[in-house]
This record gives sequence, structure tokens and C-alpha cells, in this order.
Amino acid sequence: MTMTLDDVRSLADAIRAETAKAIVGQEAMVDMLLVALLSEGHVLLEGPPGTAKTFLANTFATALGLDFGRIQFTPDLLPGDILGSNLFNFQTSQFTLTRGPIFRDLLLADEINRTPPKTQAALLEAMQERRVTLDGETHLLPDSFMVIATQNPIENQGVYPLPEAQLDRFLFKLLVPYPAEDEEERIVTTYGQRSGPQRPADLGVAAVTNPGGIAAASAALGQVTVAEEIVRYVVRLVRATREHSELTVGASPRAAVLLAGAARARAALEGRNYVIPDDVKALAVPVLRHRLTLSPAAEIEGRDMEALVAELVEATEAPR
Repeated sequence: MTMTLDDVRSLADAIRAETAKAIVGQEAMVDMLLVALLSEGHVLLEGPPGTAKTFLANTFATALGLDFGRIQFTPDLLPGDILGSNLFNFQTSQFTLTRGPIFRDLLLADEINRTPPKTQAALLEAMQERRVTLDGETHLLPDSFMVIATQNPIENQGVYPLPEAQLDRFLFKLLVPYPAEDEEERIVTTYGQRSGPQRPADLGVAAVTNPGGIAAASAALGQVTVAEEIVRYVVRLVRATREHSELTVGASPRAAVLLAGAARARAALEGRNYVIPDDVKALAVPVLRHRLTLSPAAEIEGRDMEALVAELVEATEAPR
């Protein structure tokens, strides 16, 4: 199956339309999820409880026709609860793999920062290489494997901050806001009279594609050109984070690669076969905000990471 960039745009519009049947507002979040999907990246959603982070992930998976799985991360969760384990079968006298919930197309890691680093680390190989290793044997995950993780920024008791290696696996960190007043009224009108759990299918959300269609859409990004001056721009921007006096840790080369790849996806969704500086600028904050560490002095001064990245973007000369 081969897709043109026009086909990719049409597919994205169909996904947006299906998602909008259940999700009120959040158009910017859906667009960023589409960019991550096409560039084969993972997403960390951060926002207060009740802002539909879990429901958004479920609805997105339903519209994509993907096998959806959810793990509720808790302090007593073990790596085997995520990956699975080899259990001895007394009938065959052999060990049989019992697959964990990670063997899905789209995995929701709900409240990922509530589990200790040892369990969080169970996701590292899966997110980077789309495979898991159990008892020395490697098991491949679906090509469309994607992690959408959520965390609550308010609570600080009973949580374990994600280590840098884990954060670096996420393409985007997206901050989920409260809805606007008119959107909140629509939410109450839509869901205030319903009882029981909310399911995307009950609201008319149906699959408009499948893993094969998603793979074809991702492959179509090969038609998008990244000019040399854009590559240099991305590299200059990422390297500037390592030289900033208010940052103790800058972005890695992986961040530059992911930023360029995400820019290609955004260009495709905009209907262009070439990347422009605005693609990079639009994605710089969600790509970089979770990869940087403020210096102690900057933390004391209350420096805002998003504002700092925006300043770096403004200070880095873009190609004309």
C-alpha cells in the first residue's frame, strides 16, 4: 500500500473527525498526537486529573483501529506485570511465554510516575527498539507500537520522577490544559446526562485506518525534503541548549534527530513536501522541554522552561 502526501492529509482529517466525536476541544493535542504517530514517536501527557488524558488516548486508538492496552502504574507494579513472564507448563513440560499488556499497538501508561524506576525501566527497550527481552529471548513488538504516558503535575507524594533516560525516549511532552468555558459547557452537555463508563464506540467513534494504513502514511514522509539549511538550523538550536548558562543538562543528538523527523511529519500534515523553519519552531518546546535541566540558580529564580526554550528559538537564527 502506497500513499501520497494528499492521502496522508485526508487520513489525518478523517482521524481528527472521528476523535472529535468523543473529545471536545483538544484539537492541538490531537494534531501533536498525529505528528508523533507519523514520526513513530511516543508522547508524555501531563495535566491535572479530569482533563480526559486517558479518554483521549483510548479515542485516538479507536479511530486508528489499533489494539489498545492500558497499564495503571502503581508503587507495587513489577516489570513482569508489564512485559509478561515465562511460566512452566506442566502438561508440555516446557516454559510458555505469557505476554504482558505491553504487547499492544498503542499502550497507555497511566500515571507512569507512580511506579519505581526499576519498573519504569521495563519500558526503555520497548520504546527505543520496539522489542522486549525476557530470560535472554527477544520478542518483537508491533511495528505500530506507540506509548502514550500520563502523569499528574500536582501531586508530589507517592511519585517517582522519571529518569532522564526514560524522558529522552518520549518525542513530546505535552501539557494538557483545562478546557475553555464554552468547551466545558459542551462537555457537561455531552456527558452530564450519561451514566456508566464512557466508551468511544458508544459515541460513534469508528476505525478509519489500521496498522497497515499507518505504516503507509509513515512511509510517505520519505517524500518530504529536509534541506541542508534546515538540518543546520535544528543542530544549532539543539547545541544552543548545551551552552546556555541557565541549563545544566542540554538536549542530546537524539533530540535533534527526533525534532527533524517530527518537523517532516508536521510538513506532511500541512500539505507540504518540504520542511520550513516554522515547523521546527512549532515543535521545539514539546520536543525539548523534558530533555533539559535548569541550573540551581535558575530554579531559585523560578525560571520557566517553556519560556527559556522559546527564548532559545528566538535567539537562534533561522534560514530565510
